[in-house]
Amino acid sequence: MDATLSRIRKLVETLLILTLSGMVLLTFIDVIGRRLFGAPLYGAHDATEHLMAIMVFCGLPLLTAARGHLTVDLFDKWLLRPGMAWWHRLVSALVAAVLVLIAYEFYNSAIEAGQIQEISQSLSIPRAGMYAFIAFASLLSVLAALLGCFGAQPSHPHATEEHAK
Repeated sequence: MDATLSRIRKLVETLLILTLSGMVLLTFIDVIGRRLFGAPLYGAHDATEHLMAIMVFCGLPLLTAARGHLTVDLFDKWLLRPGMAWWHRLVSALVAAVLVLIAYEFYNSAIEAGQIQEISQSLSIPRAGMYAFIAFASLLSVLAALLGCFGAQPSHPHATEEHAK
């Protein structure tokens, strides 16, 4: 199981690297074309928009599984105590609930975009597939958040130093 998850993670990380590299290259070519030749790259905005969505939502399950979301450590002294495990489980459950809502909304958007044949402005890329991908990635993030409810509770790197004092 760990080997499979490791392979999936490597695949997703590779996709993220390729997506970011593509965005950088696309932006570079667009800026050079715009500044030096007075001709921007046709469809660069559309392509960048889709690549950004892929990058953000492809990385979301990895970020959620690693508990890498933005946190404020203002109350870590109290919240990282063993007796506060319920709090961390509650937060993970709330994150999962919000992600379910996001997945639901994008699922509905995918269906609607398919029905009305919504496309991007310049390149005419169908939107339904992108919305479906976002819904799927959000559902994977829900699973990662739920696993956070039952896994080991997070610890702050400085928590052991503070307890040692």
